[in-house]
Amino acid sequence: MPEAAREQASLKSRVDRELERFVRAESEALLALDDELAPLVDVLTTVTARGKRLRSAFCYWGWRAAGQPDSDAMVRAAASMELVHAAAVVHDDIIDDSGLRHGLPTAHVALREAFLDGSRPKARARSLAMLAGDLLMAWAGQMFAGCGLPAAYLGQARDLWAVLARELIAGEALEILHTGGTSDVRRSLKVIRYKTAKYTVEHPLHIGAGLAGADPALREVFSDYGLPLGEAFQLRDDLIGLFGDPATTGKPNTDDISGGRPTALLALTQQAAGPAERRELTALLGRRTLTCPQLSRVRAVVEGTGARDRVESMITERVTLAVRALGGAGLPDLAHRSLTRLATAATSRPD
Repeated sequence: MPEAAREQASLKSRVDRELERFVRAESEALLALDDELAPLVDVLTTVTARGKRLRSAFCYWGWRAAGQPDSDAMVRAAASMELVHAAAVVHDDIIDDSGLRHGLPTAHVALREAFLDGSRPKARARSLAMLAGDLLMAWAGQMFAGCGLPAAYLGQARDLWAVLARELIAGEALEILHTGGTSDVRRSLKVIRYKTAKYTVEHPLHIGAGLAGADPALREVFSDYGLPLGEAFQLRDDLIGLFGDPATTGKPNTDDISGGRPTALLALTQQAAGPAERRELTALLGRRTLTCPQLSRVRAVVEGTGARDRVESMITERVTLAVRALGGAGLPDLAHRSLTRLATAATSRPD
C-alpha cells in the first residue's frame, strides 16, 4: 500500500477512536442527567459512528502541509470537523424529510420509536432530531477547543470557525429559498459552493493551516484546490443521488426529484431539454413518490439531454484544477501526495 494510503487509513482509525471517546463521554454525561435521554444518545452515537472522515483528513493535511508534525491533539481538532458534518446531516435530513442514510433510518425517523405511545410522534421526533443537530454543532466547538493544542494556536483559527458556520448556514438557506423555483445552473453552483464545497474541503484546510500559523499564501492555494474539489464532490453526489443503486448508497435515488432540489444536474437537464421533456420534468419534480417507470423516465431525459455527461466533464475539469493548484506550492511531499490522493477519493464513482 502506498505511504499516502497507509497514512490516510491510519488517520481515519485515529479520528474514529477520538470521536468514539468524545461521544461516549458526552453521552454518559447526558444519561447522568436523566436516563430517559437514551433515545437521543442512541441517535447521537449512530450519526457519529460512520463516515469516510474526509473533512477531518483535509483539516489534518492543512496542518501538515504547513510544515507541522503529526500530533494527537491535531487529530482531535480535525475530528471535530466530523461533528460539524454530523450536525449538518441531521438538519439536512429534517429539511429534506429524508428517510434513509447509509441504509439506516435518519435521525428524525429513528426517534419516532421514542414517541409511539404518545401524541404527534412525527412532530416530536423532528423536534428532538433538531436538538440533536444543534448539540452536535456545540460538541464540534467543544471538541475543537478542548483538543489539547495551545490556546495561541486555537486563537489563530477562531475567525475561520465563524466563517465556516456562516457560510454553511447560508448555503442551506439558499437551497431552501431556491427549491421548487426556476432552474438556474449558476445559482445551483452557488448553492453547491456554500452548502457543501466550502465546509467539506476549503474550510477544514484553512482551519488546519490556521492552527499551524500558515502564511496567507498557503490559504490561497487551499482555496484554489478546495473550491473546485468541493464542487466536484457535490456534483458526484448529485449523480450518485439519481443514478446510484440504493443498495450501495444506502439512500433512495428519488430524493432530489421528490424534493425538487436545485441541483446542477437537474438545472442542466432543464436548460437543454425540449419543450415536451421540460413539461415531463416539471410534472415529476416535487412528487413525494415516484414509480419505477417515472424514475426511469427522468433518468432517460437527463441522459438524453447530455446533462449526465456534462456533469461528468465538470467533475473531471474541477479535479484537474484542484490537483494542478498543488503544483509549485512547495508543500511537503507526503502532504502533497495525500491531498492528491484525497482529490480522487472524494470524487470517485462508487464501486
